[in-house]
Amino acid sequence: MTARSQVMLNLDGYTDLPPGKIASIVTYLEMRDPPARPRGPKPAGWSLQPLRGHLDRYRGLFRRIGEPWLWFSRAAMPDDRLAEILDDPRVEAYALNDGVDDIGLLELDFRREDEVELGFLGVVPGTIGQGAGRHLMDEAISRAFGRPVNRFFVHTCSLDHPGALAFYIRSGFVPYKRAIEVADDPRLLGLLPREAGPHVPMLA
Repeated sequence: MTARSQVMLNLDGYTDLPPGKIASIVTYLEMRDPPARPRGPKPAGWSLQPLRGHLDRYRGLFRRIGEPWLWFSRAAMPDDRLAEILDDPRVEAYALNDGVDDIGLLELDFRREDEVELGFLGVVPGTIGQGAGRHLMDEAISRAFGRPVNRFFVHTCSLDHPGALAFYIRSGFVPYKRAIEVADDPRLLGLLPREAGPHVPMLA
């Protein structure tokens, strides 16, 4: 066991992190039944386009959406592992295209027997507030509960867009668990640009 892994969490106050680490509060949410609300209108020209077999397109969209919020899980994943996930018929990944460019990402994971995970849902900077997120969520809920599942679940963290958690709750998800995630700062590892996530200072 390394010295880093021996740091004890103080449940009644502050816990110092070693240099090079970042931390976030993760909230886990679930939905047992689709919400009883009408779907919003889909803007003309918008389409969901499958990303299976389009690794570079997926990575580019993931970075555009996630870099401001330090999304790093897929940035750290080797190409062969990511391709294995995206090519799995039990995983559905889509780009939301407005007729000109990709503006959103939706990824659903059906690999569990009777549960569906909302792996990723996000929109590129500059499109927040234009209905893209709501459209993606409507699609996610419809596709998740279009199969015989008992639970649709997702998690978000305090590094993400400040409106993300409230958005999930408004969409019908219910929080059920909280955790602390500590990880190496992906900017210091070269996985993300040093200017990514300006709301989280780098401490080398």
